[in-house]
Amino acid sequence: MFKILKKLARMFSYDIGIDLGTANTLVYIKDRGIVLREPSVVAMKGDKVKAVGEEAKRMEGRTPGSVVAIRPLKQGVIAELDVAEEMLKYFILKACQRRGLRGPRILIAHPSGITDVERRAIEESAQAAGAIAVRLIPEPMAAAMGVGLPVSEPVGSMIVDIGGGTTEVAILSLNGIVYSQSETCGGDTLDETITRHMLAAHNLMVGPRTAEDIKIRVGSAHPLQQEMQMEVKGRDRGTGLPKTVTVRSEEIREALKDKLEIIVNAVRQTLDHCPPELASDLYDSGITVAGGGALLPGIADLLHEQTGLPITIASDPLSAVAEGTGRFLQENDDVFDEE
Repeated sequence: MFKILKKLARMFSYDIGIDLGTANTLVYIKDRGIVLREPSVVAMKGDKVKAVGEEAKRMEGRTPGSVVAIRPLKQGVIAELDVAEEMLKYFILKACQRRGLRGPRILIAHPSGITDVERRAIEESAQAAGAIAVRLIPEPMAAAMGVGLPVSEPVGSMIVDIGGGTTEVAILSLNGIVYSQSETCGGDTLDETITRHMLAAHNLMVGPRTAEDIKIRVGSAHPLQQEMQMEVKGRDRGTGLPKTVTVRSEEIREALKDKLEIIVNAVRQTLDHCPPELASDLYDSGITVAGGGALLPGIADLLHEQTGLPITIASDPLSAVAEGTGRFLQENDDVFDEE
């Protein structure tokens, strides 16, 4: 009888996986794939939601005083609980379009280094957004599954997931994390570093969107075959007037050097904790890099230079964690059976 009730519950509900990222949120619906990817931004006017996702992102840095663009997640964890709930409600409704008679059952990826309080914040936000069941999966495990690493086999695999708020580094084997390290250094940290550099070096004030554009267009982690340059527009701190300066990729790379060293050190420390039996596996399989930071030119060269191991950039690094939650749901029908 209990098994029949469980089957009926599944018929009237649906399972989704969520990559609840500091910069972007992706939603995966079981048997359908990724159906939504939008910025993790909410525009608020007082206590009312003005816009969410892509529309709110366009408002960032350009809103009147009465409207504030908020990122409810900081460094991979929920910092604004009520705002995160509203954001999740919007994304779930938009992605699922009320597919079931009951609410969804949700699997959410989380940074490996979060506390019990931060775990509960994620669970409570998902429940308030309409989830009838919530389960969590460590982000490095989801990323490794999403890029197709053999995490269930008795061999060592290593993933470096450079997200917006955190960098997750882990060695995995037999469906478990042998050792992991989480650093609060990711794409947002690099953007903030560029903002500070432009102010210190050029007396130029730029917003987060401009800093991100600089990172994407001329940022790099290792010397390039052909160095690049771009014009950057902002406001002169001294005069308050619009100003344009030219920056080169060498300059931005030097500015990012210390922050990239944090990521390199996390990789080294994780390798130091690798059991000898798995170290030989990594010598052959190397390290796979996922997350938005994997798109930074030269990151593979930098990691190879510092570790001596083969480095593979995931074919779709931005989707790795979301794809991993989907794969976990596809391979484990009993994920929510405790409910």
